[in-house]
This record gives sequence, structure tokens and C-alpha cells, in this order.
Amino acid sequence: MTDRQKLQNPQNPLWGGRFAAGPDAVMEAINASVDFDQRLAAQDIAGSQAHCRMLMAQGIVSEADGQAILEGLDQVAAEIADGSFDFKRELEDVHLNIEARLREIIGPAAGRLHTARSRNDQVATDLRLWVRQACDGMEDALVGLQSALVERAEQHADTLMPGFTHLQTAQPVTFGHHMMAYFEMFGRDRGRLADCRRRLNECPLGAGALAGTSFAIDRDMTAHELGFAKPAANSMDAVSDRDFALEYLAALALVAVHLSRLGEEIVLWASPQFAFVTLPDALSTGSSIMPQKKNPDAAELTRAKAGRVIGALTGLLVTLKGLPLTYSKDLQEDKEPVFDASDSVALGLTAMTGMVAEMTVNEGPMAVAAGTGFSTATDLADWLVQNVDMPFREAHEVTGRIVRLAEDQGVTLDQLALEDLQTVAPALTKEVYAVLDPARALAGRSSAGGTAPERVREAVEVARRILADQAQ
Repeated sequence: MTDRQKLQNPQNPLWGGRFAAGPDAVMEAINASVDFDQRLAAQDIAGSQAHCRMLMAQGIVSEADGQAILEGLDQVAAEIADGSFDFKRELEDVHLNIEARLREIIGPAAGRLHTARSRNDQVATDLRLWVRQACDGMEDALVGLQSALVERAEQHADTLMPGFTHLQTAQPVTFGHHMMAYFEMFGRDRGRLADCRRRLNECPLGAGALAGTSFAIDRDMTAHELGFAKPAANSMDAVSDRDFALEYLAALALVAVHLSRLGEEIVLWASPQFAFVTLPDALSTGSSIMPQKKNPDAAELTRAKAGRVIGALTGLLVTLKGLPLTYSKDLQEDKEPVFDASDSVALGLTAMTGMVAEMTVNEGPMAVAAGTGFSTATDLADWLVQNVDMPFREAHEVTGRIVRLAEDQGVTLDQLALEDLQTVAPALTKEVYAVLDPARALAGRSSAGGTAPERVREAVEVARRILADQAQ
């Protein structure tokens, strides 16, 4: 007997009489999914119980057998919850593991549960239930992060900091305004997840392997029992569709990108070169060799996880792109990327919420930095347009010459003497200094959506109303 023959396992009961021998170790390793799809156990049991109740209502399964199945599934659920359930790889997946244990508990009646059902519609239903629940969990986590951002924005509606383009000082803004920018990003993320949830909320159960079933089932009943809006309309699409998983991953990829952008800014802000924020010790690490180091590892790892999530989306897109209808075993590869991306984003949201809520905002260094790089140059150009009736392009050129003058003198714009300003633009008056000081210039940015403190406070109030309304 060869080594490979020695590795052969007993016949898999799922395959019935079609195969004379069971899978060998290689086939078992590539075919088994229970190591990861056991995360669907709660959804699988819920789907099975709904299916069983429908079979009973339709007279397809007797009351006695149906009650035995329902009670047996309750016992299986309890065993899984307390950790005593033994998931076996030779039984391939979560579905057969649960069915096999049910048979041990109630005997042959367990075999009636799979009437008018295939693993194809079963797993499609389970994964939809899982993703639907995950969307709800992400919604809660995003609300938590948005709430932390709103708190920070309210606290720092007047806190001066530099706004950047090209990572160069551009114009003065407030830290509160900066926080509210991320509030908007994560609000769009919530909208995408809500859209995903709405579209996925169709029930595949009853589609069978691909063609429906000859049994007189009630698909509306099972859909209602499981909280779906309706049954999936086409049995072939129902078992082969994984658009909902892709859409969920696409939404998560954008969440991860937004988390990564904020993580990158926190990494910069926490550096001694910026010193805009100080991170809490609980979300920082030290160095094995440099005792002075306080590393923003939570922000860095949150930033890094965007790569994993984007990879999960890309991987599943490539897996699905060439599949014919309906079910192919390739679809087993849908779960690991969904689970991993979901875990990564959930962890990132928790870490980022903690950093936003607990970091110390260093207002002094921010204010100093806001005055560097001639950040009020645009305000000077706007003043020339508004007070001297100068065309903006001319005002832009004049301001550039004034910036060069300040650069040559090694001073900021508000430190230039009026006489020096007037050598470039004779029409300038002392009133111009009101817009050359970064703190005073902020008040002028009062257009809708602008950074003026009054606008930031208005945005905070609107955000609080949005969060309160959505909570209801």
C-alpha cells in the first residue's frame, strides 16, 4: 500500500453512494472549509430552523420529526456556544458538521431537514445573513467613530492649524474643521454599507442546487422568518450571486482607505517634527533599543490593514470573473476574504475611535505651524480683489511678489512693514493686517462648508442631529 493510500479517509457520508472511496488527505485539505466557515454556524442553524418550520407548515415534514429537528438544532447551537462542539474536517464544512451532530442527537429524522434544499442555496443564505449582520456591526462602529470626531470638532472649533495641499502649508484651518472632514467621509461609508445591506436582503433559500424544487415549499415564509425583504427571484442567480460579498468588500475597502488616511495624518501629527498631537500610552508602543521612542503603532497598523482589505476585494473579483453559472467550488473562496476584511476593518475602527477620543491636541505647535509657509497669501490676494477692485489674476501676481519680499526678509506676511507692502502694492492700507494674521483670517472663511469657527460649530450641530435622527 502506498503512503497516499494510507492517508485515505472513510467514505464521506455527504457524497452518498456515488463514490466507492473517500477523499485522500490532499483532497480533504483543499476541499474542507470548516476551519473558516464554522463562523457561519449561527446563521446556518437559523436558516435550518426556518426551513424546518416551513417544511412542517407545508406538510412536507411531520410535526413530530420537525419538533425533534428544531430541538436538536437548539442543542447543537448550545454546544457551539459553550465550546463543546467538535468540528471535524473530514465532514468538510459547517453544514455537514451540524447535520451529522443532529443525526447523533435525534437519529434518522435529521435526514429530513435537507428536503427541498441544497448546500448551494444553504450557504448562499448563510453568507447573506452573516454579511447583513456584519453591515449592522460596521454601522455601529462607524457611528462610534463619527461621534468621537464630532466631540473633537466641537472642542476645537477655534483651534488653529495649517491646512495642507501637497503636504505643503496652504491656508489656515481649524482642527475642528479637519475632524469634520472625516465625519463626512465615514458618513458616506455608512451610506454605502446601508445600500449594500438593502440589496443583499433577498433570500436564496428554496432555490435548491440551481433549478428550484418540485416540493410545494413556501419561499415567502422562510424569507420572512429570516428577516429578508423577499425571496431571490431567479434560482440560478440565487445560488451563484456573490455581488453582495463584493459590494460589502468594496464598501469596506473605502472605509479602510479613510481609516488609512486618518492613520497617516496621526502618524505625522504625533512625530516630534509636527508635535500636533500626543497619543495615549495605551495606543502606542516603545522601542527595544531606543528608550525615548513612543511609536504610533496603532495608527500605522490601521493604515497597513487597508492593503489587506483592498487585496480581499481584488482577490474575490478575480475569483468570480470567469465563473459560468451556476455554482462552482471556486465560490468556497468567498468567505475567507469577507471574514478577514471584516475583522480588519472592525479592529481599525475600534483603534481609530480610541485614538481620536483620547489623543491630546497640542494647540501651541499647531498655531505656530499655521503661521508658517505664508499661509495667508490667498487672504491677501482676496483682500486686494475686495478692497482695491483688482482682478484676481493681478492680485495673485502682486501677492506672489509680496511673498518673495517676506521670504527675502525672513519674516511672515503679517510682520512686513506697511511701507514695504506698499512698495509692491501702493493701494494697501493698514486694514490688510486683519487678514494677514492666521487666527484673524479664519473668521473670513465663512462660506458654507468653510473653516470659520462659526461654520464648524454649525456643522457640529448638524452632525449631532444626523446621528440622533439615524439612531431613531
